[in-house]
Amino acid sequence: MSNVLLITMVSVDFRLLTSPVGIVRIFETALTCICFSLVASVSHSISSYWAWCMFTWCFCCFMTLFILILEFTNLSDKVPISWDDFTTAFAMLATLMVLAASVIYSAIFTCPTCLQEICASVLSWICLGLYAVEVWLAHRRPGEISGFLSTFSGLLKILETFVACIIFTSLNPSNYNIFPGLQWCIAVYSLCFLFALLIIILTVGRLLSSFPIPFDKLVTVYNILAAVMYMSALVIWPLYAFEKNPRPIDCHFCSWDKLVVVSFMTAINAIAYTFDAVYSIKLAFFTH
Repeated sequence: MSNVLLITMVSVDFRLLTSPVGIVRIFETALTCICFSLVASVSHSISSYWAWCMFTWCFCCFMTLFILILEFTNLSDKVPISWDDFTTAFAMLATLMVLAASVIYSAIFTCPTCLQEICASVLSWICLGLYAVEVWLAHRRPGEISGFLSTFSGLLKILETFVACIIFTSLNPSNYNIFPGLQWCIAVYSLCFLFALLIIILTVGRLLSSFPIPFDKLVTVYNILAAVMYMSALVIWPLYAFEKNPRPIDCHFCSWDKLVVVSFMTAINAIAYTFDAVYSIKLAFFTH
């Protein structure tokens, strides 16, 4: 009985393998796996940036393969979420993640005589192009994106979550354990990241109707608070991080450079949350 039910639920769709998005995903899976394997076979580094690159390629490979399997077996139709929003959200996030991994690995871990590292960098840039093509294919098909990601705020939520990940990758506990001001910045990054991720999950999971209050009003309040909090972090982080802390002469992507990365990413997210707050206010109170 269970075998009959399983066969009924699973039916393969070979047309997926020859569709443009299917072909792109197959190449994404193969190339991210090769990038991960090449770098893993060279050496191991304790750098958080190296760990970010390895996580990016491994995560993108697994998730792309997971999406391929579910769509190939038509099990994606049985998943109780907005599948189009989910796949497009992942493609957009993967594009940003692979972009960061390509820049970081090419700038920090490659050298003129490092053949495997150069090959991994080149393949990572090709992967970036493939994920960008997937996002383009998703947006050009009518009706592909019907919910959250069709809005400007949805796109910003993906960007805000990604930038927060880069901030966390660049943090060093020895830099912020001393000053309460820097600890406040860590709280800002963590809280805003968690709430942004929660909004994406609730939207893709179609759980918004379970809220007793209007969700758009709640998101508007959150965006305003997040913008104010990030503005405070934009002032406090450089003030404490660089006070009496000049750049070391022999610094080459040292912990001081990571402080600069955090400052720059804080500025990007402060701008993103400000635009997000303004857009949310416009939708909630001025659009009828």
